[in-house]
Order: sequence, then structure tokens, then C-alpha cells
Amino acid sequence: MAQVEDAWVFFKDKPSQTSFIASPLTMLSQRALERRMRYSIALDFKDVPAEAAYISQIKNTSGITVKAKSKWLNALHIQGTQTDINKILNLNFVSKIEFANKSLNASGKNRNAKKVDKKSNKLNATNFNYGNAANQIQMLKGNVLHQNNFSGQGMQIAIIDAGFPNVDNFAAFKRIRDNNQILGGYDFVNRSENFYTGSSHGMSVLSTIAGYLDNQFIGTAPDAKFYLFITEDAVNETPLEESLWVEAAEKADSLGVDVINTSLGYTTFDNPNYNYVYADMDGKTTFISRGAEIAFSRGMIVINSAGNEGNVSWHYISAPADAASVLSIGAVNATGVIANFSSYGPTTDNRVKPDVCAQGAGVYIVNASGNIATSNGTSFSSPVLTGVITCLWQAFPNKTNVEIVQMVKESAHLYANPTAQEGYGIPNFETVFNLLSMEETEEILEVVAYPNPAITELKFKFPNMVTAMELVVFDILGKRLSTENITKLNPTTDISNLAQGVYFVQLKFDHKIKMIKIIKN
Repeated sequence: MAQVEDAWVFFKDKPSQTSFIASPLTMLSQRALERRMRYSIALDFKDVPAEAAYISQIKNTSGITVKAKSKWLNALHIQGTQTDINKILNLNFVSKIEFANKSLNASGKNRNAKKVDKKSNKLNATNFNYGNAANQIQMLKGNVLHQNNFSGQGMQIAIIDAGFPNVDNFAAFKRIRDNNQILGGYDFVNRSENFYTGSSHGMSVLSTIAGYLDNQFIGTAPDAKFYLFITEDAVNETPLEESLWVEAAEKADSLGVDVINTSLGYTTFDNPNYNYVYADMDGKTTFISRGAEIAFSRGMIVINSAGNEGNVSWHYISAPADAASVLSIGAVNATGVIANFSSYGPTTDNRVKPDVCAQGAGVYIVNASGNIATSNGTSFSSPVLTGVITCLWQAFPNKTNVEIVQMVKESAHLYANPTAQEGYGIPNFETVFNLLSMEETEEILEVVAYPNPAITELKFKFPNMVTAMELVVFDILGKRLSTENITKLNPTTDISNLAQGVYFVQLKFDHKIKMIKIIKN
């Protein structure tokens, strides 16, 4: 009996493009359209659904099963024998077919990919009586964002993973349930509306962002809202999972999601003929990495774990962590030392990967029993950072995904000298927050600092209806020097201890920020 193969069939066009582009709400939600407008991202060919008539014709082809579809790549994931699949090339609307087994492609050759045992994704969590997530947040200076009241409010995160059992009843998720922060989800593997199922891996990933047990454990963006998508089949490792991921990312985009976190990666499969080799880790070869690039082009931030293969024979990053626009996260321990399991870059085209690192060794999570526990994996460093970057973007919503991601990289401690395993290192979100705060150009009427230049003290004229302001002084490099509250009754601050030079004073009130440059004589 002939072998059943996985393949992608790509279409030449989208005959219905004009009518869909003319009716944007048939493709994207209002929230998604508003994001496009905010970042000046035009609707295009990729946003239009694949042609329904083409899909029907493929579905009705003898010997062919359609398993997934992608509008972004204008493709279907199909299964059938090599002979039956190749017959589809006779259809005039089909542009090409790509077999998962690359030796079957017209230009393909068998690269004798060596079978590598897939590293287990099990948590191996250790229970403990009491713990908190302070270190993993403070390492990134995420606490600074929280202290400034940016904890994810109004932001939407899609978690694409292997399952979310007990998110509907564990105590750690009671707060997001009570506050209606779970907006929905879907099990793409089983084509089911029930997403509180599958592997507990996704639940633990979610816990590092959304978990909340007062005085014990708090995630990095506890006030964000979430969509929970299952695309990973915990039992099998197949190319179909890549296609399901792209479907989920397309769904996230259509809903208006801001940030996607994925703690998954693909290098080897149950069928070794489908295995990738290092040459494929160029950000352009795998179906999932091509989809991830498009996800970023739609205006979302896409964050992915780098992989846990740093100490095995395949020690490289996996797909889609190889994609250029994906922010790929390595793992360090509690003291900031790289974890030996964290996968290495660079990509085969010699780009820096992973991009940055966060705590993923000895990291606190909620485990399969609902208890706070420590665990290891870039699976957790990725969402720890996802929550913090979400809070940063909440603070500066007019910055594009490109700008936010670039500033996070530039803030990392190895930015000038990246390494193969750490990338640019550990980012400092306080630095980014302070620099972006200085850029804020919103004018606030009547806020005046005088005298300027000043010698010993600064006085402030308050706006009408404002009785108190928070005052923060930064040096020219963006380092915070002091914080205090001033009132209309006592509108002065002492600057006698400052050295001569240029400083920035940030004034905050009524959710507004005013930056004033001052000179100390």
C-alpha cells in the first residue's frame, strides 16, 4: 500500500480579492482593522481568504484529505499518496506543491537528515511550599512597568500551545476568570471549541503571564486578556502542527490580538523523512516560519522560545524561532547565567538568534497539579518576557512592533557583543521605558519649570485642576536619579545635590506625562 504523505498545495491567485478588500469586516474584526490603521498597515492580498471554490475542488479530489488552510500563504495542508497529490498539479489554479518529505519535491534531494531524539517537553516540576515570581520579573525590570500601572490592561495575548487543562478551575487563574480576561480559544488539533484540554504545558506557560496568587505568585502581565489556541498534538510530532499554528496565528490577527507567544519548536518528526536539517533554519524554509513572518507584518509582536536542545546533538534553535521578525527567547538561571539546555544560534544565514534571554532555569510556574513549582525550559522564558513586552507596549501603544522589538534588543546587556547562545542577552525594560518616556511629545498646558537653568531648586507651575504630580529626575542617559511627589502647596524640588549638566524631569498626573529638559548650573 502506498505511503500517505503530507504536502502543501499553493494556489496561483484569489479571484475574490477585490470584493473582500472592499468589505474589510468580512476578513478582520474592528479591533484588527484599528490596529492596521494605527500602524499604517494596508490591507493586501494576504488578508483575503483562500478561494472557497479552489478548496472545494481539492476536497473533492479522490484520495486527498484537506487538514488545514492558510490565507496568508494561499495554501492547503493535504494528505494523500504521492501519486494522488501530484495529480493536483494538473489543476489550472494550482501554482506548486511542496511535500513535507523534501526528497519528493521536483527540486528536492534527500539530505539524509539524521534522526535526532526530540527532547521531552515534560515539566519535571519540583513542588515547594511557598515561592514567588519576583526574580523572573525583576531581572527584566518588569516591576518598573507594573509600578507605573502598566500590567497589560487593554492588551490581548494569544497563547499558541499544546493545551490548557484546568485553566477553568485552578486557583491561580481565578482572577483572570473572574475579570473575564479569557476571551476565547480553540483546539485546532481536534477541531473543538473545548480548549481546556490537552497537555498541561500551555497552562503552565500561561501561568507565567497570567497567574495570580496574592503574595505567592504573580505573572508578568496579570491584567492582559487572552486567547488560548491548541495547535500542538502532544502525542504526535507532524508537519500538520506547523499548518495548524499558522491557522491559529491568522485567527489571532483577525481578532485583533497584539502579541503572540509560542513555546513550541519544530526540527524533527515522527516520520524521519520530514526532519529538518540545520540548513533549513534560515527563517524562510519552514511553513511555520514563513507564517510567523507574515504574522509580524500584520502588526503583531511574535515571541517564541528558542528551544531546549543546547546540550544535545542538535543544539540549534528550531522553527519558527529562526524567523527574522520573531523575537526568540533563550533561558538563563536566577542569577542571569545562560542555561546549558538553551538552544544556540545563529541561523544558517548568520543572523543573531536567540534574540534575548529571560529566566527559564529554576523559573516559577503553576504545574499540572495546580501548585507553584520550579521548572526549566525556554518554554517559560518566552512567556515571562512576553508579559513584560506586552506591558511596555501598553505604555507606548503608538510605537510599532518593529520599534518595540528593536528597543528591547538594544537594551540587552550583550547588545554590542552578542553570543551564539545568549544572543543580545537580558533586556532592561526600565531603560526602554525611561527612554520612551522621554520621547513622549504630548504637550500638557501650563506645566512650567523655573528657573531654568537652575542652581539649587526648581519650582513648578501646576495646570488647573491638578493638585499633585509625581516627579522623576533622569540623567542624560536615561538613568532614574530620584522620584518624589510634589503638590500645588509645595511645588518645588531640591536639585542642589545634582552635578552641573543637562537632566530630564518627568511629571506624571491624570495618566499624562510631561518631559522637561533642565540645565543645572
